[in-house]
Amino acid sequence: MQTAPRTRRTPQNTQHTYSLDCRIHEVKTYPVKSPQGATILIYGHENGITITWRGGRRLRAPKQPNNEKQNGGSSEDAVMVIDSDEEEAPAAAFVDKPEFEDNSPTVDASSVPEIVQSLDLALGTAATHIAVLPMPPCDAEDAAWNGAGILKSRIVFAVSCANTDVYMITLPLTPPSHESKARPELRRSLLAGNAGTGVWEETLTQLTGQSRPCGGLAVTLVKQKPGSRSRSLERATSQVAPVPRAIVAAHSGEASGTLRLWDVTLDAKPGTTNRVEPFQTEYLPSPLTGISFNPTHTTQLLTVTSPHAVRIYDYATAALPSDDTSEGPFPTQGSWLLSLYPPFNRGPSMSTSRKPIVAAEWIAHGRAVLTLLGDGQWGIWDIDGASPSATGSTGLFSKANSGLRGSAITAFCVAGHLEGTSPLRNPATQKSPAAPGAGGEFVPMTPHTRRDAIASNISGGSEKLAAVRGGITVAQLPSRGGGSGEESAILWLGGADPIVSVIPVISRFWDSQLRRAVGGGVNLWSGAQPTRMIRLTDLGAGLLGERCTGAAAIPKLSRSNVVMNGSSTTKETSPSHTEGLPIEVLLQGESRLVFVRESEDASSLTTRLLGAHKKPCTELGSTRAIITYPRPEPVSSFNISFEKRPGSSGGGLFRPRPRPSVKGSFDQSMGVLPSTEAPDETQSAPSSQQGLMFINDLSFAADQPDDEFEVEGRDIEQELMDIMEIDRELEQLEHERERGRKRVFFEEG
Repeated sequence: MQTAPRTRRTPQNTQHTYSLDCRIHEVKTYPVKSPQGATILIYGHENGITITWRGGRRLRAPKQPNNEKQNGGSSEDAVMVIDSDEEEAPAAAFVDKPEFEDNSPTVDASSVPEIVQSLDLALGTAATHIAVLPMPPCDAEDAAWNGAGILKSRIVFAVSCANTDVYMITLPLTPPSHESKARPELRRSLLAGNAGTGVWEETLTQLTGQSRPCGGLAVTLVKQKPGSRSRSLERATSQVAPVPRAIVAAHSGEASGTLRLWDVTLDAKPGTTNRVEPFQTEYLPSPLTGISFNPTHTTQLLTVTSPHAVRIYDYATAALPSDDTSEGPFPTQGSWLLSLYPPFNRGPSMSTSRKPIVAAEWIAHGRAVLTLLGDGQWGIWDIDGASPSATGSTGLFSKANSGLRGSAITAFCVAGHLEGTSPLRNPATQKSPAAPGAGGEFVPMTPHTRRDAIASNISGGSEKLAAVRGGITVAQLPSRGGGSGEESAILWLGGADPIVSVIPVISRFWDSQLRRAVGGGVNLWSGAQPTRMIRLTDLGAGLLGERCTGAAAIPKLSRSNVVMNGSSTTKETSPSHTEGLPIEVLLQGESRLVFVRESEDASSLTTRLLGAHKKPCTELGSTRAIITYPRPEPVSSFNISFEKRPGSSGGGLFRPRPRPSVKGSFDQSMGVLPSTEAPDETQSAPSSQQGLMFINDLSFAADQPDDEFEVEGRDIEQELMDIMEIDRELEQLEHERERGRKRVFFEEG
């Protein structure tokens, strides 16, 4: 990956593009940060995988070898001693001790974190799918998810290749030093740095049993229970430290569809390759299109079968408890708990097919499911009573319904459509360019018609919606306290002009949709941005014509300076949900990675009114904007002009102003247009000026910074109502001007 990105700024966002020299298959954000504060990105390409450390403290520059002769001596004076009688001593194993700079680089809202280090692990074939743990983001010292202490020092993830290989890989969290990557033994052979050799202190475990390439992966950790006993071992495991174990699930197109699960112990030694057989194999009636583990109930697996249903599988609950003869800790056959069915297609004739499911993911910390359908519709299935309007324990997985088997849900709790997907729902109304001389009207190709290129291949009918590609990425946000934090979601549909929408805070968005359904409206003043879905625009500037093939989320952390023991340190805290998007969107192209950040000028309405983005007032001079004040006594008319504040010696903003008299139709004064220049501030405006002299100063007024102290204590809602009343008065004045205009008719002579 190149170290310096190409930056493109749009009115809504800023895009930083990294161009690669290989084809990217999938990219994931690792939830645990490295000890020096870097965000870890893992992406698969044609030769294997690459781990990138982005941000945080920089590595110190490599030390230059002292090979030159001191005091001006030449290399010819060197004496070489060759002793063939003694054997060469074996070289000591290299121990990497990376060193970092003391202070982290200053990163503000406008700058982009730099790439600190990257590491390539060659697998001999293309890495097509990558799976990371579904845990909340945290620092290295706080990583103790499910009681696994290995997460404090190592990266744990699974990867599948273009052949039938599936691997479980662990790697140190700390990036390798420059001296480690410049070792002489790595230069002697091209295969010395491959995955599995142990050069980078990595461990590689091969998961066997696949006969077809893998179509998707998911990984989770087994919760450690001290004092538990294994079915195959008679001794108790409470006397020794429990070994962390991971469960890996993979699906493929073998037979009519196969789901396999492996139980992997994370105690392998670097440089050795172990093999693990699957402990469960499920043969399905149709192949799966996606799987993901529940972040809370780690034994539940969400499976997507498009266009049939979304189903929940529990590998720890035996399908037939009385006939289970497994010797391991888990049964040989799991249970299917619940099916979630999408709605039927709508068309001119009655349809018995359901809408194809593009993707589905857990939300509300594993208590609900968010899905995206082929026509751009999204919906939320409330499984465990996670709705903001739910009261009591009404979930299907509650203690009262612990024996749930084979149930089904069809109705969404809330639903809607992504912005810009109307051609997917009505392909017949989509206008396509016709050839010259054809029966239809010729429509030239314009940028507006290219925006709907996603629907150009599906105009033949709703059954072709299955060709739409997209996905859902749910990111857990860092919590300020010790409880569970909020969540953000990215919904995207690929194509020449991709549709990417972001839900900043799922809980607030869900609550606003329920309020809208019952006619309660949305509370604009409690933070408008987190309650709605935001579509990212102008993404072609960063992708440079490539198709969008994936999306990832990087939670943003705000930096605050903390003084400890007389020295200033930098502390990262979770950002406020009203300060724009809480995540940074990472778009995956065919050979590019694009980091999309919200621009400072594209903040929400409430943020602009309350002056969240403050700049020094001395940069742009004096403010000449229209300022509204509390409503005075009702008057018959209004005049919008440059006036002094109410109570001063010049009248107020709402003071009535006489209109100039209109003389004859051919009067000389009517032939001279009124001046459009801004009036001189040192002189009072003449009484003959019109009340719309402020138009030329609107662009200057828009550049003025927001003053938090000035707006403090103001009733913003009341002032907006005053502005709306001013607009109505302006429309009435325009209507009166049209009525007072004389019309002259000329007769033909």
